[in-house]
Amino acid sequence: MSISGSSSGVGGAGPAHTPPQSAAAPSPVSNRIDAELPLVDLAVLQDLSDQLAHPAVAQNFARDYATLWSQRYQKLAAAVDRQDVAAALDAVISMKIASAMVGGLRLARLAEQLEGFIRNGDLQNGHALIAAVELHGSATVKELQDTYILADE
Repeated sequence: MSISGSSSGVGGAGPAHTPPQSAAAPSPVSNRIDAELPLVDLAVLQDLSDQLAHPAVAQNFARDYATLWSQRYQKLAAAVDRQDVAAALDAVISMKIASAMVGGLRLARLAEQLEGFIRNGDLQNGHALIAAVELHGSATVKELQDTYILADE
């Protein structure tokens, strides 16, 4: 499934892909990304709706994403806290893909950064991104609810 309505490069393709920063400071990278990417790109959801040829399916996907956000976040945070690399990687990849599919470009990029830290075994810097993931994830869900899910009900 394509997210061609975006220019984020989420998923590692294209020149917009930014490899995870190592060592000291994920925060400046996160702040720059926060400024350049929207919380929700509704064009991605429109593209999903067009590809599926049924708007209700895309809306149900967005509703399910919002419903599962807390569970998805808690699974990721717990795995990072336990330093369980395999579980953290599974959770962050799920978050990254689902966020990209629903148009949550900022969260998808943060998850991509976190995935890089996890893959490199750098759970300390990964842990530093967990608060940003929670903040942007909650904001993404709220924006989805305000602009897409409830707008079509």
